[in-house]
Amino acid sequence: MIKTLLPLVVALLVIGINLLQQSRTKPEVTPTNLIPGATVVKRVIDGDTIELTDGTTVRYLGMDTPETVDPLKPVQCFGKEAKAKNAELVLNQEVKLVADVENADRYGRLLRYVYVGDTFVNLELVKQGYAYSYPYPPNVSREAEFRAAQAEARVANRGLWAGCTEKDIGLHLRTQK
Repeated sequence: MIKTLLPLVVALLVIGINLLQQSRTKPEVTPTNLIPGATVVKRVIDGDTIELTDGTTVRYLGMDTPETVDPLKPVQCFGKEAKAKNAELVLNQEVKLVADVENADRYGRLLRYVYVGDTFVNLELVKQGYAYSYPYPPNVSREAEFRAAQAEARVANRGLWAGCTEKDIGLHLRTQK
């Protein structure tokens, strides 16, 4: 009986390992994880949040920007610049939205990686120093890219890294691995 069960157990282990490896790969832009139809940005709320023409609010994954609209906080260092750069990249543009693990946050906003053409907007904001890496498990499939982009922007003193302290942007309050 053990001889007949052993191949089955080995096969199940191989399948399990393959599924685990697939779950750790980057999400691809495919029709199954895009919002159907043309999706146009009608309003930029801040550096990491947009509103679509259908009224849907989208929160960018993998990064964060200094606050500009939180009623409990003052506008943070480089927040206005981050919002302006986000608007430059996405306002009135058709975007592709790619999910990671979770669909929405506790506020009902879609959680997405955002693309305009070939530009990966979330990552571009980090590369240029308008945002910083902010992993929020379980949505961490692109974490390494964001951390590398942040390190490069920080060393080059781009954007917020040129004139803001971590305290100025509230980064000291967040957990950074």
